[in-house]
Amino acid sequence: MAAPVLDAVELGPGVRAGFTRRPGGVSAPPWDGLNLGLAVGDDPAAVVRNRRLLAEAVGVPVVFATQVHGRRVVEVDALPEVDPATSGVAEADALVTARTDLAVAVYVADCVPVLLADPVARVVGAAHAGRPGLVAGVVEATVEALVRRGARPERLVAALGPCIAAASYEVPASLQDDVGAVLPEAVATTRAGTPAVDLLAGARAVLARCGVGRVLVDGRDTYADEDLYSHRRAVHADPSSPRTGRLAGVVRLLPAR
Repeated sequence: MAAPVLDAVELGPGVRAGFTRRPGGVSAPPWDGLNLGLAVGDDPAAVVRNRRLLAEAVGVPVVFATQVHGRRVVEVDALPEVDPATSGVAEADALVTARTDLAVAVYVADCVPVLLADPVARVVGAAHAGRPGLVAGVVEATVEALVRRGARPERLVAALGPCIAAASYEVPASLQDDVGAVLPEAVATTRAGTPAVDLLAGARAVLARCGVGRVLVDGRDTYADEDLYSHRRAVHADPSSPRTGRLAGVVRLLPAR
């Protein structure tokens, strides 16, 4: 079996972080590869195995939340009593921690996975920033939670992972107006010239307003790249039964030297 593919990002000394792709894992089609989503119709045993493979690659247990497209942030201060490969620690869309014996992660299939770290304060976080979460303020809430744990915004390094590009994300004009009222930077057009939402631009704008010192951008379009999972691509392929997996953004603190 191939090892999970984890595209590493550099968030500073003492931090390991990256984004997964489909290669590796044990899921069968149409989730084939390293599907990390437990609620997408895949065999739960395969997903648990995939999550354990990711934990082996990262070097510690990987903690997920049960994501609900909101703005709640959970601070993970202890290893969960239940195996984190089998369930989320809470209903939330962001996790932060200062522990070195676990990693925090979010799963996505078009939304923006946002990883953050302050290597000096030694605190890290991961946020699931889809359209509802961005509008609700999940990125701001994650930065605020990190600051409460000693981070300074100007020291934070953020990485924005693969997500659906504006060119691929057509929405009704009324929905674009709703997003634009909160995040004007997210108003965009598709490659066909129709109304769109630019999740990446919206996330970057929020991080800039929060004073985050450095932002790294992956830039890959989940809709166009079949090496990544995309919910919208699955909907367009089979509107009656869209099925696809979830990739992850994961971040951990390494033990201090």
